[in-house]
Amino acid sequence: MPEDPEEDSEGLDKPPAFFPYDGEETEREPGTLGEPVEVNVEGVFGYESNGKVEHFVLLSDGDRKVPILIGPFEAQAITLPLDGAQPDRPMTHDLIRTIIDRLGWSLARVIIDDLWSATYYAKLHLHQGNNEIEIDCRPSDAIALAVRFDAPILVAEGILDAAGE
Repeated sequence: MPEDPEEDSEGLDKPPAFFPYDGEETEREPGTLGEPVEVNVEGVFGYESNGKVEHFVLLSDGDRKVPILIGPFEAQAITLPLDGAQPDRPMTHDLIRTIIDRLGWSLARVIIDDLWSATYYAKLHLHQGNNEIEIDCRPSDAIALAVRFDAPILVAEGILDAAGE
């Protein structure tokens, strides 16, 4: 590892290989995917692909469905509270809920509001009195917290439309 970060500046002009980037810049305006629509968690499902089990959470507004690919730990974090199960020791999302509660805040809602390069983006909306803050979050974490707080989950209209295509 070089001592001076400036020495290793080669390759910083494009994202690393794991980033979903096809080499072309795309014009996009954040937040232009329409009004948020309340959805329900239909469930967490798994399927086998190339000898590996993939998990996804399925959200629905009643007519349209949005499957969001998640990891196995996130699948468990969402499934446990949906099933009414409680582990012997608190999981990370339980800890986060406890911290938010003890600080006097509540989770007002989560919004999955952006989709770019096959990646969904979400925000937590925390509320305390007249204060509200917005925190960027992975959709799987946002959903895991929403089911613990019994908070509404909203998805931008354009994401629901795109998922139906």
